[in-house]
Amino acid sequence: MNILFVCDPLSSFHIEKDSTFTMMREAHKCGHSVWACETRDLFWQSCGRVSALTQSLNLTGQTPDWYAVSSSKVQALADMQAVVMRKDPPFDNEFFYATHMLSQAEREGARVFNSPQALREHPEKLALMAFSQFSTPTLVTRSPQAILDFHANHQDIILKPLDGMGGTGIFRVKADGLNLGSIIETLNRDGSTSVMVQKFLPQITQGDKRVLVIDGEPVPFALARIPQGSEVRGNLAAGGKGVAQPLTARDREIAQSIGPVLAARGLLLVGLDIIGDCLTEINVTSPTCFREITDQTGFDVPAMFITALERRAPPP
Repeated sequence: MNILFVCDPLSSFHIEKDSTFTMMREAHKCGHSVWACETRDLFWQSCGRVSALTQSLNLTGQTPDWYAVSSSKVQALADMQAVVMRKDPPFDNEFFYATHMLSQAEREGARVFNSPQALREHPEKLALMAFSQFSTPTLVTRSPQAILDFHANHQDIILKPLDGMGGTGIFRVKADGLNLGSIIETLNRDGSTSVMVQKFLPQITQGDKRVLVIDGEPVPFALARIPQGSEVRGNLAAGGKGVAQPLTARDREIAQSIGPVLAARGLLLVGLDIIGDCLTEINVTSPTCFREITDQTGFDVPAMFITALERRAPPP
């Protein structure tokens, strides 16, 4: 079948760790035709269908020329058997507009994964609100005073912007409150920007675990992203060390409780972030860690994903 990946520029891929590349490679291996475009390539014109300038890819797997474009053409998204939305955060206005284009494509018959409506309704940080029974104490607010009160109550806290990714903009403030006022000013911008605040979890020293859930089923291994040196962030983009490990009983409990709910809402792929026994984030935009888990454990995460995609979007 024809699979269109809506993704970041192909020139930006680091195939030694890129999860979208592993999806493409597995799709190619299974005999599917792999196509790619960027969100900027999407367009709609009255009396027409949502379309895109797409590129047909032959994958070499060699760097730096890991792909070759065999053809380029404008195609309606509804003519594809599956559209995989893999544009990285941030969820900005252009991402938001792209989801509306994809929703229109769905109305025209396209099958889009993750569902654009589900992407809009489950922003990376705020999706946690529906499953707070699994989370560390968390506050989302625009009120500087509410943040000060939360710190007074919990003493050791993490502050993060709602639109961050890869650990950007994350601060830890301990009981002494050092620089808390300045951090609030930086993130909150005089009450104009919402901030997420969470109780610090000391189990971060054992890793911020990424648990992948595919079509409601957890991958049996998580990637524990372990902070290095004096760094509090475990994100790989912030220098964390990724160590694959089997799911704990608590990891599995959280994933099996949340996974089927999110799958029913149109989220084929979800990345749960768990520190210790607590859920801290739900990632739906373009969850990663396929390559690290597969390389370290031998469990074929891309194969699990493409099998689920075939099940959800069977060939015509």
